[in-house]
Amino acid sequence: MAVRVDLMISLDGFATTTDQTPEVPFGEDWPRLVGAYAATRTFRERVLGDTSGAGTSGLDDDYAREYFENVGAEIMGAGMFGLHNFPDDPDWRGWWGEEPPFRVPVFVLTHTSRPSIEMAGGTTFHFLSAAPADVLKQAVATAGGRDVRIGGGPTVVRDFLRAGLVDRLHVAITPILLGRGIRLWDDLRGLESGYTVKSETAPSGIIHLTFQR
Repeated sequence: MAVRVDLMISLDGFATTTDQTPEVPFGEDWPRLVGAYAATRTFRERVLGDTSGAGTSGLDDDYAREYFENVGAEIMGAGMFGLHNFPDDPDWRGWWGEEPPFRVPVFVLTHTSRPSIEMAGGTTFHFLSAAPADVLKQAVATAGGRDVRIGGGPTVVRDFLRAGLVDRLHVAITPILLGRGIRLWDDLRGLESGYTVKSETAPSGIIHLTFQR
């Protein structure tokens, strides 16, 4: 069992965009940040339900496929679930439709109490307010010996990194400059200590940087 993170960031370290509007809730910069991942065969099949075999292969797809392998539970922040955008909507069920791609129990960190939501395909969202170590204990107990993935966003990931709870951190660095947003690396000076670091560059230009304990 390992605690894993996979995150896409810009060249200047930002994992979020700041140009969101009600009409474009992720922002115009978002497709640029995640474009190589969204183009992979694995993303198209697992997230979009496209079983035609369309999409890119190679290194980006290798990491996309690894993203979903051997995961028994997921932890994410309220923003990744969409609660920041729909805080007063009791019927909001997340960004991913009625059959989310996670297919495991998902623990959503939020200060707002909500009943659990059971979705098609094996995903159940549980909402709780807890410290990183405490929610991780619950996720590990649920994961059945498989890995626990800290899905995001960057603020939640930083909390788990600062607490020393992450065994493997993979960041896919997109060669664009965003200039503003939430940076992954803030307050993480010396993070590389205690990890073996590997870097690979895909033909897309994405730099896959892995910190392995």
